[in-house]
Amino acid sequence: MVMSWRRIALVALAAAGLGLLGGCGKPPLSVEPVSLAQNPIEQIANLEKDLAVARNNQLHVLAPGWYAKAEESLNDAKRGLEKGDSVTDLLEKAAFGRANLQRAEEAAEVARTALADTIKAREQALAAGATSFGRDYQAVEDDFLELTEAIENDNLSKARKNKGAVTRAFDELELRAIKEQTLGEVRRLLSEAEKNGAKKIAPDTLAVAQQSLSEADAFITEQRYQKEKMQQLASQALFQARRLGGIMSQAELVKTLRPEEVALQNEELLYQITAKLNARDMRDEPFATQRQNILASIVSLQDDQQFLAGKLKEQQVVIEDYQQQLAKAEGRAREVEVARERLAREELFQRLFTEVQGFFAAEEAEVYKQGNNLIIRLKAIQFPVGKEVIMPNNYALLSKVRKAIRNFGEPDVVIEGHTDSTGSAALNAHLSQSRAEAVREYFLANSTLPAERITAVGYGSERPLASNESPEGRAVNRRIDVVIKPSGSAS
Repeated sequence: MVMSWRRIALVALAAAGLGLLGGCGKPPLSVEPVSLAQNPIEQIANLEKDLAVARNNQLHVLAPGWYAKAEESLNDAKRGLEKGDSVTDLLEKAAFGRANLQRAEEAAEVARTALADTIKAREQALAAGATSFGRDYQAVEDDFLELTEAIENDNLSKARKNKGAVTRAFDELELRAIKEQTLGEVRRLLSEAEKNGAKKIAPDTLAVAQQSLSEADAFITEQRYQKEKMQQLASQALFQARRLGGIMSQAELVKTLRPEEVALQNEELLYQITAKLNARDMRDEPFATQRQNILASIVSLQDDQQFLAGKLKEQQVVIEDYQQQLAKAEGRAREVEVARERLAREELFQRLFTEVQGFFAAEEAEVYKQGNNLIIRLKAIQFPVGKEVIMPNNYALLSKVRKAIRNFGEPDVVIEGHTDSTGSAALNAHLSQSRAEAVREYFLANSTLPAERITAVGYGSERPLASNESPEGRAVNRRIDVVIKPSGSAS
């Protein structure tokens, strides 16, 4: 009798999926039947995790329409779970989300093939930091989304027709970003120097700096991926630009001095170097002899330094051997900790939750439960403006998070990056993803969990907790959430 009821429910569920999504001019969704014997909470959790992985794989831009539908189905299911909807309704919503996600995967695969060059150009532009151009980048991003939406709408010819222009636009943004990152400061320094009269005060040095900039610019235009040589030329151009500033300052100073004052100034400089080297005072000798005295003293110091470097290398070998032994001891301690946490996880979860709350001060983080997951909302973590670099002052806070994660053995962890609505959507999405990835890399570098256990997702400004109309609200929305999903019986 029970099996008969389940079969009837399965047929009804599959029929509802086909009926709701048919008749829209496209092939209906293939909704996989879900047995009512399955746990709806587990189905919803798996869908949420798969959507996070899909977002990492760029499905929200490669198949934006279908991905949005899958995400909406997930949100419907989560709301239904909170309201206490029936098992049938919850499984139905999870099934629709899964079907939409499958359709997004199929559309994305077509986009990856049809827009391979465009996707590569976009990735390279993002890696170069092109989102910093704000509206210029967003305009090209919007054009790219039109291509992927055309593919979703079965208009492959439109996508193929317009992809060349979008590819070239991303390529130009990448080159512009590379030049801005490598040569932007050089251009600013030279422009400022010219405004201050460099052509008159130090024309020869200005010419050298301009030539160095021109060579670096030409090389980047032709060989933008030869990073080592590119950085070498950019560093040389920056050196010459800064040198120009120093020469101009010194030239202006010399104009106010008498010849004897210039000579005494040079002598004083040589004497100060001689004194620091503990060399003999030779101011009664010609300047050339004084310079030779300094150079000979430096050579002697270099010989001593090489000897000390050899000794230091020997000590480093001993230190590395000690570190290996320490790492083994830490590994054994980790194994003991994991074995202990596997015992009676259902009873442990509440105790561990209370314990984790005690790790953090109120101004550092907010710790709360959401269903069977534990959320650590990092309020105190700070990044440099517009960047994803984790600064040393965040290490203590992240160490507490590592401790909290390890309390649950080897759970699944999702690092969620969020921003306020300031700036373009593309810049916010890229920045939030980069910051979430930076936190993930920190955990991996510190052996917190295996790589497959940690996922990083950037949601940009899509999930605000407060209004973005006030500075306080925007501060709340700029956050990193660490979602801990315990495995085994605790989940």
